[in-house]
Amino acid sequence: MSAIEEPVKAPRTSLLLQVLGPGLITGASDDDPSGIATYSQAGAQFGYATAWTLVVTYPLMCGIQEISGVIGRVTGRGIAGNLVRNQPGVLVKLLLGLMILANVCNLGADLGAMGSGLTLLIGGPSGLYVVGFAIITILLEVFLRYARYANVLKWLTLSLLAYVGSVLVVNVPWGEVGLAIVWPKIEPTADYAMIVVAVLGTTISPYLFFWQAGLEVEEQQEHEEAKPLRLAPEQAPDALRRIRWDTIVGMGLSNLIALCIMITTAATLHAHGVKDIQSASQAAEALKPIAGKFAFLLFAGGIIGTGLLALPSLAGSAAYALGEAARWTVGLDQRPRRAKAFYGTIVVATLVGAAMNFVGIDPIKALIWSAVLNGVAAVPIMAMVVRMATQSKVMGKFAISRGLAINGWVGTGFMAVAVLVMFATMIFS
Repeated sequence: MSAIEEPVKAPRTSLLLQVLGPGLITGASDDDPSGIATYSQAGAQFGYATAWTLVVTYPLMCGIQEISGVIGRVTGRGIAGNLVRNQPGVLVKLLLGLMILANVCNLGADLGAMGSGLTLLIGGPSGLYVVGFAIITILLEVFLRYARYANVLKWLTLSLLAYVGSVLVVNVPWGEVGLAIVWPKIEPTADYAMIVVAVLGTTISPYLFFWQAGLEVEEQQEHEEAKPLRLAPEQAPDALRRIRWDTIVGMGLSNLIALCIMITTAATLHAHGVKDIQSASQAAEALKPIAGKFAFLLFAGGIIGTGLLALPSLAGSAAYALGEAARWTVGLDQRPRRAKAFYGTIVVATLVGAAMNFVGIDPIKALIWSAVLNGVAAVPIMAMVVRMATQSKVMGKFAISRGLAINGWVGTGFMAVAVLVMFATMIFS
């Protein structure tokens, strides 16, 4: 990324918000409406039998996200910018293309869920709301300065508390939940394998790697004294410590909320025989007669808040990936006239996602397959990211520790095994 065109003093923020930054935003944006739909379907279809995935993936998620953040802070470039300089070009372009396609599908599903969620709450045409949410997201992401926009996103993470509230107002057999997590009943079926890969692809998703690394670079650009750690090693102790705790808290929040959603739908919908949920808004609507109006309001309201948090991460990570691969001027800190292609990608991705809700493409089916696609694409991308982070030619003396590298490789292997099991069950079932 190039330097900020005109230095502007960043708005004052609380100490907590300074410490909790890219990791918090990235983790919270992982629980988008499409993720809510995936977790809801897992809970409705299999009860508590998939809850173990959110416990197992937490340390693995922390590892790969910390690695991504460190790459951005050490090199001053995002994931794509480093990949195109250090990995085979054709493979990188193919994987980036798959990620961008999955992002656009997610955008369409999220916008559709937000429109339906608002219709559930206040009535009116969901299509109009889809367009309105798309326009609001574009205007904020393109024209609001990054430092202020980041603060908006941080406060939007509070919308996730709606799902903590929803799990507290329904009757949950916590003993049964604990047993399912410690001793899960794994079903040897294609449907179970696919939902597990979809959950993994939603929690450990490639766009999150690109988004957190990009936001680390944005934070660096926003503060004149901050430099890539390769050039300013004296900044490393504080920066690396912040990234670790930021990631631990952000990913912890993400998986806690996902677990609350899964438990809520398992304790209500699955327990009452409702096992087919196609969208987040359908999950909210199905909760109303079973769990009551308050649970419904919390669940439906959370869809809108989490969507506003997730849309910029999906469009922004696609723009980072394409822009860095093409070596454009990129960054939310840039003025629109200096990064026209970067902001143009954000606009086009958001509008194409919105258009999916009007041209006969089923955004829910696209969502399911995009989650699976994310799970498949995550394996080679994770392998390349971990490999880069261990190389001194990329990271200088800040190559990641052996423990963090092992975490990254274990996460990569775990995702690979899950994908292979899914294909095996699909072929032989």
